[in-house]
Amino acid sequence: MSEASPRRPVSEGKGVKTSENSKPFIPSELARPSNLQKIQQRKLQVKNYPRIKKLEKIGVYSSCKDDNCKCNGWKNAQTTSNSGENQTSNQQSTTTVTLQDPCRACNHPLSTHVKHLDAAKDDEINRLLSMIVDVENLVVCVQKEEDTDTKQVYFYLYRLLRKCTLQTSRPVIEGPLGSPPFSQPSIGKAVTNFIIYKFGHLPQKEFQIMHELAKTFIYCLNQETLETPSTRTSRGQADDFNEYKMNYTRWLCYCRVPKFCESLVHHATVDVFGRPLLKSIFPLLRRRILDDFRSDKFHVPPDKRTLILSHFPKFLSMLEEELNASNSPIWDVDFSQMPAHMPLPSPRSNDSLNDMFITSPGTPGSFPSLFSMTSPMGSLQTPIAVTPSGKRRADSGTQSSDDAKRARSSLQSDNDNTQQDFSLEVINEVVNMITDPAQMLGPEAANLSSQSARDEAARQEERQGLIEFHVVANCANASRQILTWLVEIQNVFARQLPRMPRDYIARLVFDTRHRTLALVKEGRVIGGICFRMFPSQRFTEIVFCAVTSNEQVKGYGTHLMNHLKEYHIKQSMYHFLTYADEYAIGYFKKQGFSKEIKVPRSGYVGYIKDYEGATLMGCELNPRIPYTEFSNIIRKQKEIVKKLIEKKQQQISQVMPGLTCFKDGVRQIPIESIPGIMNTGWKPNSDGKRKEIVESVESLFAPLKAIVQSMRSHSSAWPFLEPVKKSEVPNYYDVIKSPMDLKTLNEQVRSKQYSTRAQFVTDAQKIFDNCRVFNSPESDYFKCANTMENFFYNKLRDHGLVDGR
Repeated sequence: MSEASPRRPVSEGKGVKTSENSKPFIPSELARPSNLQKIQQRKLQVKNYPRIKKLEKIGVYSSCKDDNCKCNGWKNAQTTSNSGENQTSNQQSTTTVTLQDPCRACNHPLSTHVKHLDAAKDDEINRLLSMIVDVENLVVCVQKEEDTDTKQVYFYLYRLLRKCTLQTSRPVIEGPLGSPPFSQPSIGKAVTNFIIYKFGHLPQKEFQIMHELAKTFIYCLNQETLETPSTRTSRGQADDFNEYKMNYTRWLCYCRVPKFCESLVHHATVDVFGRPLLKSIFPLLRRRILDDFRSDKFHVPPDKRTLILSHFPKFLSMLEEELNASNSPIWDVDFSQMPAHMPLPSPRSNDSLNDMFITSPGTPGSFPSLFSMTSPMGSLQTPIAVTPSGKRRADSGTQSSDDAKRARSSLQSDNDNTQQDFSLEVINEVVNMITDPAQMLGPEAANLSSQSARDEAARQEERQGLIEFHVVANCANASRQILTWLVEIQNVFARQLPRMPRDYIARLVFDTRHRTLALVKEGRVIGGICFRMFPSQRFTEIVFCAVTSNEQVKGYGTHLMNHLKEYHIKQSMYHFLTYADEYAIGYFKKQGFSKEIKVPRSGYVGYIKDYEGATLMGCELNPRIPYTEFSNIIRKQKEIVKKLIEKKQQQISQVMPGLTCFKDGVRQIPIESIPGIMNTGWKPNSDGKRKEIVESVESLFAPLKAIVQSMRSHSSAWPFLEPVKKSEVPNYYDVIKSPMDLKTLNEQVRSKQYSTRAQFVTDAQKIFDNCRVFNSPESDYFKCANTMENFFYNKLRDHGLVDGR
């Protein structure tokens, strides 16, 4: 800890210890591990003082406790103020202070300022001493900080801790900053979603690499020092000044300062901030992280250095795409994925590094070593594997609420059926089996390579960085690299499409309205797709598609088209149209194109050019399908189903005892009584039962309809007429897991979904119970629920549907 500055003579050291020859104290470096250790040592030192010395130190920061005294802080009578300078209320003398020394302000001895602590326990005394050390450090921060915005925050926190010291209370940050978390989902949760969404299908070893990269990114973000608002403005980033300044202030108060001020509650950056902050800092953050790794600032071992430098840039680029995509599912609060691997644990800034990584021995202060591959993979968290429909959520504009309800109902039904047929342990065993090809049963393991999807080789090359995909277009400020790629792709089209005039190809490729998805291998273009988007008509025309002849039959064409589909889904464009000649029809059929055009004829006639001897083909994209990984996911699903069938066959291939009842004169028995028949999945004929249900539904329809109509007309029914809107009550569905309202109840009555009175009563009762759970008894909503509940059961009695209440 440093000695007192000339302006502030003190008897005990304050701040961070420095020497005359050491570099000057920098407030932003207080959160460094070495400085945190010094602060902890200082706090341990004052906590080991004798009790009298502790009281003497606390008394200097305490107000007078005499009944008639209004002195708000003890001042050393021997201290003289410097002319022209304001002295802080906690100023001390360079001489030793005792409990008998008088206060210059009120003339009462120091003991009067601490008499309220005579009966205080040691824990409370030590808490106040720790807060005083924090106050001293903040004083130094205020004096040394040069940025105005940061200094104001330091001063606010200093005054807060100073006030709490006087009142012996605990500090609570109040005002317009709000309370954490400030955005949902948090950055940590979104990165977890990103790993599951993008890499959940990968084999265990490859997934572990991405898992470690994600933890590295979170660790770096938690340690990152945000640039000040003024610095950001000087760089020309002033478009979101107010929002960034608010988040910067929150970060200082809840994340940075609490690292060296234990009196304040500390939060990890990734836990309390979400997409807005990450989006504003990501470009600078990525550059800093990569620069630090390239300069070996983190002392990464040589064998891991190459690995992280080759994988981390691609990882950050993919994360940035999801960060900027308007419909990325990783930012969905209700994101629910079914990974074949464990969810990513979100490391906190106060976690031990040994819990996150294996650190290199003999390298003090080094960055944790990456990719140890020693972390055990967890088991499945859900009963079924990843499905295409669960990979990407549909746009709200492309799926109606009724379709969404049906999809959720169907998916839930599938989940329930799977749980009934197979236990969670069996499914975990099967998924782990097919995830690791070495454990595959039968000949599949040996023949795995021959059964790979067409684009598997191309997918592997992309992961290894051998091939890249870039969307390029001619424009006024096009770079030299883009123009070079356009020339190369023009040459590829000219060679592979000899019937097309070269000048016609050049005109379209370099037309500013056309774009080209270029496949680049070893720095040169080997294939591509030229297309033109018609946003107003909601479709894209594919003009040219080709891969150079010596690179064909490697899956590049399929992977190229899949990347084009992913690109268009991010642009919210879901229809392709193209004219295919006789040689290209087969290729386009394999890519999901057909002669059945889903775009209305009036939507494309006059927009695209007709070609003689060619067939118009169309493709409709599903925004819920991850096309670049689709074939791999389908293959794994087939393997899972096959293994589950084998398990089921093993369960039912049992020899059951024969029937002996017929020897005793029995003429007929129910089929379900035959031993083993139910194990095969056979279900009894339910025609008779179905007839009874139909009759019950018809008899209930009229009274239930009348009851619901009368409830909707009641004067107290206004809170329950429509479903609660999440935009109006954001946390409602976090509390209420089974919502119900009169509109939904009426729809279910009209669709004749209730076959028994008990089902109807159960749903109606949810309306009243949910209201009472979410609202306080004094609220109008609570009172309306009671009124409507009494009215409901009176109506049941009136219609002869008494439930015995």
